[in-house]
Amino acid sequence: MDPQVTPPSGTPGNGPGYGGGATPHTPRKNEMGSSGGATPHTPRKNEMENPEDRPARLAVGVVGAGRVGTALGAALSRAGHRVVAATAVSERSRARVEERLPGAGVAAPQEVVAAADLVLLTVPDDELPELATGLVSAGVPVTGKLVLHTSGRFGTAVLDPLTRAGALPLALHPVMTFTGRPDDVNRLTGISFGVTSPEPLRPVAEALVLEMGGEPVWITEEARPLYHAALAGGANHLVTLVVEAMDLLRAAGVAEPGRMLGPLLGAALDNGLRLGIDGLTGPVARGDAGTVAGHLAELGKVSAESRRAYIALARLTADRALGAGLLKAEDAERLLEALAD
Repeated sequence: MDPQVTPPSGTPGNGPGYGGGATPHTPRKNEMGSSGGATPHTPRKNEMENPEDRPARLAVGVVGAGRVGTALGAALSRAGHRVVAATAVSERSRARVEERLPGAGVAAPQEVVAAADLVLLTVPDDELPELATGLVSAGVPVTGKLVLHTSGRFGTAVLDPLTRAGALPLALHPVMTFTGRPDDVNRLTGISFGVTSPEPLRPVAEALVLEMGGEPVWITEEARPLYHAALAGGANHLVTLVVEAMDLLRAAGVAEPGRMLGPLLGAALDNGLRLGIDGLTGPVARGDAGTVAGHLAELGKVSAESRRAYIALARLTADRALGAGLLKAEDAERLLEALAD
């Protein structure tokens, strides 16, 4: 049974608080809170440029100073919050804290959580359950603290041990890849965040996303695994396909495959996003079984693995094209014969 979250009343201001508790507040379009409390606030342009000109509202702790954690911490700092502490084990992560989160102390997870009003658990997915349990076992005070993770796979149930101990759980997943480069923070602007939280905390979760420059998209707890599978399949497998195509082009004698593929793949992506399956082109969409059979013959000479991948994707493409009425039944039959492995 999921733990029930009832934010305590009596906090200063109208938003997520500390000490006395946190009463969520539905933000108005031009006001996400007041500087007297701890309510997430949509910063104006001049505030984004000079956050030091006004008092911070939330003390932020980052458990896991990797690419994502430091990017979100920096974004929250730009919005006027104050990152007070972070965990950092490796030299690289310590350097990242120093660069992106100046003024934040490096400490153990228990100390980071104790010092913060808003805690970011930005660790690998598989570490989240153990981390949540471990913090509670260590007796770290979490009552009234906002505790969020950035995993796409999990909703808030993974934080149940902390919720039962009085924490306010949020799952905010930025739909973006992070490379560790300086532009990671800027990549947050305009992207979607998959948001899951107890209903009373939904305005708070959405306000935090808006502060970081993102767009909140509500994902139910039970839909998180499918949501994450869709994103991973689209983004991760896309990279694999691009690298595969580049390798095959090099084998065909193309010196700069990236330069050749760039315009084509950009147009294909745009077609898919705008038109869906109606943007499909190529031999499968045309029902050109002879061309597909020729592709398989050539791929078989280069890589059996590449040939198997081509077959699987061509079958899925044919099924989609047939269902959309782009491919005639007799053409689809010939294609499937060519694709028989």
